[in-house]
Amino acid sequence: MECPHISQIATRLKTPTVAHQVHREECTLCFDSQDDPDGVLVCLECFNGGCFGEGRRHAYLHAEKTGHGLGVVVKRTRKERSKRDSTEPPNKRLAISAPKDEELYNFSTSLRCFKCSPVGEAIHSDDPSVTATVDGIMKALSSAQQSEVKAWEEEILPCEHTLTLEQVPLIQIGQVPTECSSCDLTSNLWLCLTCGFANCGRKQFGGVGGNGHALEHFHETGHMLGVKMGTITPEGTGDIYCYACDDAKVDPELPRHLQAFGIEVLGQTKTEKSMTELQLEHNLKFDFSMTGDDGKELEPVFGKGLTGLKNLGNSCYMASVLQTLFSLPAYRSRYTSETASNHFQTCSKLPAECLECQMLKLADGLLSGRYSHKALLPPPSTTDFDENTEAPKFQEGIKPSQFKALIGKGHEEFSTMRQQDSEEFLQHLLGRLRTQAKSDGLIENAQPTEITKFGMEQRLQCTGCKKVGLQVEPVDLASLPVDAIEKGVDEEGRKLYQEVELEKCLELLCGNETIEGYECETCGTKKTAIKSTRFKTFPELLVLHMKKFQLINWVPTKLEIPVKVPETLSLDSFLSQGLQPGEEEMTVKSAADSALPEFNATAMSQLEAMGFPTIRCQKALLATGNGDAEVAMGWLFEHMEDPDIDAPIQVQAQSKFASEPSQEQISMISDMGFTSNQARKALRESDGNAERAIEWLFSNPGDAGEDASTLLAPQGEKKEDTIGGSPQLPAQYRLKAFISHKGPSVHSGHYVTTIRNPEATLDKEDEWVLFNDEKVVRAPERGGEDMREKAYLYVFERVK
Repeated sequence: MECPHISQIATRLKTPTVAHQVHREECTLCFDSQDDPDGVLVCLECFNGGCFGEGRRHAYLHAEKTGHGLGVVVKRTRKERSKRDSTEPPNKRLAISAPKDEELYNFSTSLRCFKCSPVGEAIHSDDPSVTATVDGIMKALSSAQQSEVKAWEEEILPCEHTLTLEQVPLIQIGQVPTECSSCDLTSNLWLCLTCGFANCGRKQFGGVGGNGHALEHFHETGHMLGVKMGTITPEGTGDIYCYACDDAKVDPELPRHLQAFGIEVLGQTKTEKSMTELQLEHNLKFDFSMTGDDGKELEPVFGKGLTGLKNLGNSCYMASVLQTLFSLPAYRSRYTSETASNHFQTCSKLPAECLECQMLKLADGLLSGRYSHKALLPPPSTTDFDENTEAPKFQEGIKPSQFKALIGKGHEEFSTMRQQDSEEFLQHLLGRLRTQAKSDGLIENAQPTEITKFGMEQRLQCTGCKKVGLQVEPVDLASLPVDAIEKGVDEEGRKLYQEVELEKCLELLCGNETIEGYECETCGTKKTAIKSTRFKTFPELLVLHMKKFQLINWVPTKLEIPVKVPETLSLDSFLSQGLQPGEEEMTVKSAADSALPEFNATAMSQLEAMGFPTIRCQKALLATGNGDAEVAMGWLFEHMEDPDIDAPIQVQAQSKFASEPSQEQISMISDMGFTSNQARKALRESDGNAERAIEWLFSNPGDAGEDASTLLAPQGEKKEDTIGGSPQLPAQYRLKAFISHKGPSVHSGHYVTTIRNPEATLDKEDEWVLFNDEKVVRAPERGGEDMREKAYLYVFERVK
């Protein structure tokens, strides 16, 4: 039918540009998609995607709330795939980019108007503005596709060193080196772009050898740029590494820089795999066995609470954390369908930009069971198949693209599509959820993020005056040291380590440590001090992070140390006793000055994961402005031999702490019309990120901000309810889940999570389920001994 409202709306329509998020692939409030029979309705004014699902009807809700009456329904159906000729060899090409949608699917569109009818009347229009907008929607990359494109692209940029390179050739021009200048290696060679010497790189993925002489060359000469020989192409590209930045870079003038040594790029042939190709090949090899000890395939399971999360490229670190959290009663009772219905009705933000909306969407997707069913067709990874193509065994899983884009927004690492550390992501997610709860005015103690909070008390006693210093730090997990005791090598030459008991790791964390040469401010002498760390309170949910990444030759290296983990755990013996009868507390010069400000949680977790003690990490961040972990690590390397490196942080040093927002940041936001106090508070609430701070201010227009003098509360005035947890005994725990990692680094490899009885409908109370991206299967007994022993995070529920 003809729609009388089009003439009123047409003047407001615009064709989407690359800056617009076009949500045509799925609903922004649930995971109903364009592949469902009803399709997805895309708003022609703001490009939001809405569904027609019974009981949800989010397309209608969007029209009702915004007044945007015109939309286009997008439906997608799989094309019939062509059969491969039996005489044709199989396709062995490893393609980074997937086939285009138009090669795999048929699309249909139809217009709807909610002003003509509350249920969305089907209409017809030849208006050029409507036609142009619909065409633009169909040609634009969907929001999910934009994320997937980035999934296999690493953004490599030039740096100041590539742009300002000064060359001093020290080799005979035209004599291209074919061997490392320090050893006899002839592969994995890196040509120094300053002097022309070739040196071997470090060992690489896939067993590529190297003795690290290129790195030694940098330390000896300061020549910081190298190009990997064998990766240079006639187009003038190649693998460039900057040792000063310690990262891959682009050299836009590579042909000219090579010419200085008599090397013409037109005569070059690529003979070695690039670092990106090696990384991709390496990550694709890492997978967890989907068979039990008896060799039989693990049984896929489907239903409520058993929905997989599709890997977006390098998102398994995120999936493992989300599956674990949404298996917990606290998160399930917080993000319910009733909560979702109430919030969706009142939320004033676009759903794709609201963290509460996206958490509720995830809860519905993971827990409802609507999306947990066996895939009907094989994955659309290729357009041809033969009779031997196996029917799908697993589910397709839901794609958390919108959530990932939002939770990573403004974060240096999580905004990328690179692999990340699951422990760091857990800390980041908890922080964002707490910030969101505060800005929404929600009761903090009623939030599920509170179940992981507890207090760790650091105790320091001077052996001279016998006085004791106590400091309590609120944390969300305990990072446990792990003893690395070698016991030989395996058949591939990898080091093997003796098994350690989890309780022993807790004893290492809570044991006494002697600090020599401690300068006691109370008695004014240099004495030995005794330091220890114990639990001030116990959380409802105990997360234990195993510090298996240790510094080997100044490089963070993962050690595959097996840990014997019990079903139940008692923490009674690790409770802090506080100040004992007859003991005196160390005097503090100023209560306001004695409080340690909040440390950058991400940087702290990164440094602790590398094996540095907590006190050293704090000192490094104090000295470097509480910002980047890499800068702090450089400070640590320079000060590791300081005699007071393990001594408590002195009061005088705290006044230099730079966690407060800089005056430049405050001025920049104040120039937009906000007060200095508002700008300061917004920056503190947003971890110093200016973009997020501005968003916070617009979300909290009535907040007057804070005066700088009120920001630091005295340490002694902290209450247990702000620390979290409870000191009540007994403190008994039962293993609920563990997140396992396979690979040499947290930034490569693969994460999975194994959860005890994630849904009560399973047959046995002690049933374990393995969540390996979209593959959800019954796990072996006890969750699989190998994965349990070599897990990275353990999650225990308090039972008493």
